[in-house]
Amino acid sequence: MYPAATSFILFFRTPQDGSGEEGQTTTLKKEAEDPLPDEEEFILCRQCRQPITRPEERIAVQGAHQHTFANPHGIVFEIGCFKNTEGCGYAGAASDEFTWFAGYSWRICICAMCLTHLGWIFSSHAGDIFHGLILDRLIEPS
Repeated sequence: MYPAATSFILFFRTPQDGSGEEGQTTTLKKEAEDPLPDEEEFILCRQCRQPITRPEERIAVQGAHQHTFANPHGIVFEIGCFKNTEGCGYAGAASDEFTWFAGYSWRICICAMCLTHLGWIFSSHAGDIFHGLILDRLIEPS
């Protein structure tokens, strides 16, 4: 999704002065026309460094960006709420059992690259959607 390189080097052989001689190597360096954003602009998956979302996608849900919840097994998660995530995939069917946000159902959110469980996508019947991502599974830009 996000190319790793911003430039490339191309090697080829060409005749010198139209004489047809081979053996001369010419190097062309072409810079990308649109420079890619720096890695620091992204919040990354801690496991594989896949870009997941951007800091400007942070939102407040029920008055706060950050929440701490426990699931029915007693596992505690500290999550941050984000409007969009470009680097996530989803697993399982939507469920409203044990939801942490009243009026919202949830699905598991995974890293699209390494499949690490990153959190949940929450959707309401009215069509509102946000992501609750597990903060210790992300790398924040410094």
